Amino acid sequence: MLAVGEVLIEDGFALRMFCCDIMHCKGACCVEGELGAPVRQEEVAVLEKEAQKLNRHLSEKQRQYIRQNGLFEYYRGEAYTQTMEGRECVFAYSSEGVTLCSIEEHKPLSCKLFPVRIKKKFGLDYLVVERHLMCEQAERNGIEKQIPVVDFLGDALIERYGLSWYTRLKDLLANSPIHYARH
Repeated sequence: MLAVGEVLIEDGFALRMFCCDIMHCKGACCVEGELGAPVRQEEVAVLEKEAQKLNRHLSEKQRQYIRQNGLFEYYRGEAYTQTMEGRECVFAYSSEGVTLCSIEEHKPLSCKLFPVRIKKKFGLDYLVVERHLMCEQAERNGIEKQIPVVDFLGDALIERYGLSWYTRLKDLLANSPIHYARH
């Protein structure tokens, strides 16, 4: 396990390659799973505040579902985006067979970081890369193009932890005995 400031990172994080190909997976991460996307408390507040503005991006079916069930579902005290009948995220829509996000500008950080999840360990953020069948092509693309997950998700990591933290992470990974190589 690596530590960068107050953030822990799972072993092997540096070795994971990833480059999403939405035309291959068709946005399955917005549809598959038992819960919606994890939502931080500050994101709950923003989405609740912006709910009326967000309505214009949603179908009538989605608006009706939200009126009946709310924007979020809770599991073990944590907020997740609401799912429609336990499947697709209530903010998902389909365009030419690809599932996209109707709240792109307010998309939860967990969506931007996928397949990385922020867990808690010893009271600190702990970054883990989840493996999903739907992302196998993204992993192959990452290997072929030599794009480490840390680079592919750089903007989201910077959004969460800041540029100086991200720079320290990259330096640590580059100088680590187990580091990724850019070919």
